[in-house]
Amino acid sequence: MTMIKKALTRWSAGLILGGLLSVSAHADTLKIGAMPVGSGWYVAAAALEKVIEASVKDTDVEIIARGGGVANPMVVQQGKADIALSNVATSLWATRGQLLYEGQEATDIRSLVGGLNPVYIGAIVRNEYLKENGFSSLKEILESDKAVNIMMKPPGSNIPPAVDIVLKAHGISRADIEARGGRIIQIDSSQMAPLMRDGRADLYFDTVLRGHPTIQEIALTADVSFIDLSQESMDALAEYGLQKGEIPQWFDIQDKPTLGGDFGTHLIAHKNLPDDVAYAITKSVVEHMETLAAEFPAWKAFKLERAASPETNGIPLHPGAERYYKEKGLL
Repeated sequence: MTMIKKALTRWSAGLILGGLLSVSAHADTLKIGAMPVGSGWYVAAAALEKVIEASVKDTDVEIIARGGGVANPMVVQQGKADIALSNVATSLWATRGQLLYEGQEATDIRSLVGGLNPVYIGAIVRNEYLKENGFSSLKEILESDKAVNIMMKPPGSNIPPAVDIVLKAHGISRADIEARGGRIIQIDSSQMAPLMRDGRADLYFDTVLRGHPTIQEIALTADVSFIDLSQESMDALAEYGLQKGEIPQWFDIQDKPTLGGDFGTHLIAHKNLPDDVAYAITKSVVEHMETLAAEFPAWKAFKLERAASPETNGIPLHPGAERYYKEKGLL
């Protein structure tokens, strides 16, 4: 079973258990794909629910408390949600049927609002490993013949395929890492900090968000530093929808912002969502962003002038959203 099929199977199973899979009797119920209760995207979806119901006439919003950045493009493609939060890069992968999606194409998804907030991939390295080998950059680590143990999340996350892109940009693969005596370690976040502390992992890739608990623990208990992604990495990631970004100084182990790839976040919809509804949702979200950001602070990063840009949307805009942006002079 492919990774995306597994994600969708878990999503659907949870949906059935939650009694949400039945079709709503209310003709104007809008289903929004988010993540489980307690997640950041569930909080974001709850904020969207309030704004959309208050400003889009005769519309009730139902939050689908399942899914996530990998599953949500297919959830919308299959009509299980009308709109959803998604990462820009994974939406692009889904439309192409590449990487995690393994030939399953989400050709019917469209973007409503781009540039909601950045979601970075960053790298952290053990300082002792750098010192022992005389390394000062990611390029030197990956292009040397020295062994390196690379740690990341298990399959199913958007991190492993991004790491494979980084490795390929430097002319190597996971097999090459192992051939030179290194390891690829894919484990749950709860197990990561001890491996960095005792030197069993040298280089750690993960999604970087302010206050990320695993990164906080590693920063507090291990002698590590953030390390910039290389220009080769950034160029390769850009081909898969990740934009070059600077991770702010969110952690004590940073003495300056760190270069990383930005998966991006946007609001997507099915192409069959009526144009007037897509227009109303887009207008509502954009024009109430201050209210939304008060409940979900990550959206303080939103900039109106980038909401319609190809870079922050990754996939084509819905015609209803396009009409709104043309009226605002953004297209």
